[in-house]
Amino acid sequence: MSVFQTTRWSRISAARGDGSQARKALEELCRTYWQPLYLFIRRTGRGHEDARDLTQDFFTRLLEGELWRRADRSRGRFRSFLLACLKNFLANEWEHAGAQKRGARTIHLNIDALHNENTDAVLRDQRATPDETFDREWALTLMRSALERLEHEYRETGKGEHFEILKPTLTLDGALCPYSTLARQLGLSEDAVKVAVHRLRRRYQKAIRYQIADTVRTPEEAKAELQDLIAILNS
Repeated sequence: MSVFQTTRWSRISAARGDGSQARKALEELCRTYWQPLYLFIRRTGRGHEDARDLTQDFFTRLLEGELWRRADRSRGRFRSFLLACLKNFLANEWEHAGAQKRGARTIHLNIDALHNENTDAVLRDQRATPDETFDREWALTLMRSALERLEHEYRETGKGEHFEILKPTLTLDGALCPYSTLARQLGLSEDAVKVAVHRLRRRYQKAIRYQIADTVRTPEEAKAELQDLIAILNS
């Protein structure tokens, strides 16, 4: 249960304050959810510039507390809470027009760096609804975050090169890579490689579960969110 003590629910409150911790919480929130929210807005018919400005204005308003107060925080899933906030924001967009020009807090981030390279491909798929686009991008962002967390762990222990060689085994195509090839690259026996791959996959699953736990309140909600994640990725 300790993993549920400090979640995005508490860190978004920290982001509304001042100082380095608030800055860190704000940047983390933007990096994780910018792309899903931006793509949701694009799916509603906005162009790139409008969607980018609306996404930034949304984060500003959220952290100032206006949208925070309107939404139902009793919902355990941060994803549901955030999307509900965005929909409320867009429904009342006229109230927020020009908010930053009136002196609202600005998010000083490299916005272009927050866009993923698959943005154009996502938007070319006209079959997905805005909600489906948000969910799928959330799922992919969560998986990427878990992978980054795992890579950091390996590099911290001096095994960054091993991680780069074994990382393809986490994908469906990479799983077909012969252990003999990996063994030659790593200078290990095939049996040792099998153990290393098994350990990597287990740690990746753990990293995914940790990322999910960071956005809910209870183990039951974490289990439901994991089931949603699997269903979204398989759809």
